[in-house]
Amino acid sequence: MATILMLIMIGLLLLGFPMMIPLTTAAVVGFVMMFDGFGQMQTFIQQMMGGIRPASLIAVPMFILAADIMTRGQSADRLINMVMSFIGHIKGGLAISTATSCTLFGAVSGSTQATVVAVGSPLRPKMLKAGYSDPFTLALIINASDIAFLIPPSIGMIIYGVISETSIAELFIAGIGPGVLILFMFSLYCLFYAYKHNVPTEEKASWKQRALSVRDASWPLMFPVIIVGGIYGGIFSPTEAAAVCVLYAFLLEFVIFRSLKLKDVYKIAKSTGLITAVVFILVAVGNGFSWIISFAQIPQAILETVGVNEAGPVGVLIAICIAFFIACMFVDPIVVILVLTPIFAPAIQATGLDPVLVGVLITLQVAIGSATPPFGCDIFTAIAIFKRPYMEVIRGTPPFIFMLVAAAGLIIAFPDIALFLRDLAYRD
Repeated sequence: MATILMLIMIGLLLLGFPMMIPLTTAAVVGFVMMFDGFGQMQTFIQQMMGGIRPASLIAVPMFILAADIMTRGQSADRLINMVMSFIGHIKGGLAISTATSCTLFGAVSGSTQATVVAVGSPLRPKMLKAGYSDPFTLALIINASDIAFLIPPSIGMIIYGVISETSIAELFIAGIGPGVLILFMFSLYCLFYAYKHNVPTEEKASWKQRALSVRDASWPLMFPVIIVGGIYGGIFSPTEAAAVCVLYAFLLEFVIFRSLKLKDVYKIAKSTGLITAVVFILVAVGNGFSWIISFAQIPQAILETVGVNEAGPVGVLIAICIAFFIACMFVDPIVVILVLTPIFAPAIQATGLDPVLVGVLITLQVAIGSATPPFGCDIFTAIAIFKRPYMEVIRGTPPFIFMLVAAAGLIIAFPDIALFLRDLAYRD
């Protein structure tokens, strides 16, 4: 049964159908095979509806809406200007500023694709003018944008938290350490690249210019303060934090900056609605699919076949990393989280692994896969935004993929990279 369902999904993907069609078709076929027809179809529909019933999922459209408002406004530009004023003049400073800006905007928006657009659009021309090659520039933008998967708010972590019944607040704070580690690794590589290719430095900003840039960026920088401070200060839940972010983004761009007008609300709402609809359809069908494969005990059979059940905690973590990394090279990250998380759930429980650590590693693998050939979603976002050929976009990615894989290895070897802040925030 598992082979048939996999062949159906791969076949429909190769025929060019959007991901929701292969997933829905495989789920329905699996249901028919298991129950000998459509007589109990209401059970499958109930499972689908149950997938989108958790209140935590309300945060997803809220964060999408906030990101859409900020992408169309001035938040990204103000963050970029602040970062550039402080480190733009050092060797490799422009590249490091790009990586840092992606991280900061990821902490503001929670969306990798919004970060590619908001940060990549203004900084790519500057990097090309400064002497960086286009393959390096494109690879840096799409990989640094994926830090948004780890830095709160993270839509991937919300989906994992709902599926695995893990605290989203704990996942959010656990993602900060790995996100900062990856930014540090990327910055070192940017420094090495700049010296190797003798890239000229930017003009040094005066302290007055720096003070002005900090003042201008102070409003957008309040987003992570609201999210992290509000959640861990006990003021509101992650879902309530998402609603507050929408209100704050609206006040920021429409009232304080006046970068948007009321006529833009329709376009923003339409864009958010379309993305939210796709996400929720995937979550609903994914939950139904997960129920079918769990009911048929496919996860146990797969894990027993590959020997994961006999592996220790480290072996299970490595197997999870490999499976999610490969899957996200071909399939939408949300679908991968929905399908693979239930498969590995028995092994995670049997080995006593911390679900928060597992969630961070899964989110990191999703981030890696999103920027990895052949079908990483951020690759195609860059192709559409920057209008560059596929091979040029992926040419510079290998060093960044190596660093991301190395970061995953470090987290497995030293779990406190992810868990230190979580334990600090939630210690008794």
